[in-house]
Amino acid sequence: MAASASNTTSYGDYLKLDQLLGLQSGIEGDEARISADELHFIVVHQTFELWFKVILRELRLACERLDQAFVPEEEIPQVVHHLDRIHEIFQLGTQQWRVMETLATQDFLAFRDKLVPASGFQSFQLRELEIALGLADDVRQGFQGADPLAHLQKLAERSPAEAQAWSRLEAARARPSLLAAVRGWLYRAPIRGSGPDDPADRVIVATFVADYLAAGQAYQRDMAERMAAAQGRPLADVLPRFAESDAAASRFLMAEDAPPAERERTRRVRAALVFVESYRDLPLLAWPRALLDRLVALEQGMIVWRSRHARMVERVIGRRIGTGGSSGVDYLDGTATYRVFHELWAVRTLLLPRERLPRLEGRGQYGFAGQGHAR
Repeated sequence: MAASASNTTSYGDYLKLDQLLGLQSGIEGDEARISADELHFIVVHQTFELWFKVILRELRLACERLDQAFVPEEEIPQVVHHLDRIHEIFQLGTQQWRVMETLATQDFLAFRDKLVPASGFQSFQLRELEIALGLADDVRQGFQGADPLAHLQKLAERSPAEAQAWSRLEAARARPSLLAAVRGWLYRAPIRGSGPDDPADRVIVATFVADYLAAGQAYQRDMAERMAAAQGRPLADVLPRFAESDAAASRFLMAEDAPPAERERTRRVRAALVFVESYRDLPLLAWPRALLDRLVALEQGMIVWRSRHARMVERVIGRRIGTGGSSGVDYLDGTATYRVFHELWAVRTLLLPRERLPRLEGRGQYGFAGQGHAR
């Protein structure tokens, strides 16, 4: 019986190692003509691009699972799995900058001029990753005073490979981002057992928000009284700071920062976010709150990765102008201020201790089958 093709496949065949290991020859096209330091530089950055490729696939799969009119409960653990993998990749990437720090300044300067005018800013995959997450265009750092994506579009005119990379980036812009998918999922989440299609949903959600704000105000006043007593100050001197926190919580939950046309939808999204985070110990909220936790961990991982990148660059070359003409470290530090899931970060300011939460009627709706329907 003839051997199948799979029985003749070697490790090198499967990984296409002959092609992979032939891609580190630099602009000379001859690996013998580049230094060990330059080889190291090329490998580190190629590795990042390979990880970006994996992240983009995981993001697409997570978005596809969440961007449904109805998301089956068994899909949520799969989304969490995708987010976990992305988070771990950023953790690994953060450590990878340590390898770059073995590059001494003068050793880098020996070949740095070869990069001009190339720049890591020109990574199509990193820009695509930002788009897939849901980074707003007006948040993204400009490049030489211009729209950064316009710079990449112009770059795409140089070669078929970059034109193809631009096409993938445009395709990402046409698909729902992870942020949009998560907000759609939260919008449909039951609040006190009510969904957005229920006739009484608006009243139920408004009542929950009012109850939560009232509980928050009572908690803040108690904290103000304790602080005033501990510091020996009049309550009237301490209370304004806590009153401003109450006002900020109200502005957040009433979506006063959202455009008028989006305000009602945003109110429900944020109410659902507060509901899941507040009653996260209920069995049927275990996976939803795990998903929210992973989103914050993912973004935190990316923020730390960006910040670590900036510190590595500052350590190796200081605050020079970037090879592509950017402000170098200042530009990189600016990217570390990006927030995509800003509502998930903001909600932590107004969460309450468990014992101060509004009483949840019908807790059994969020329990496992067979647990009964005790309040």
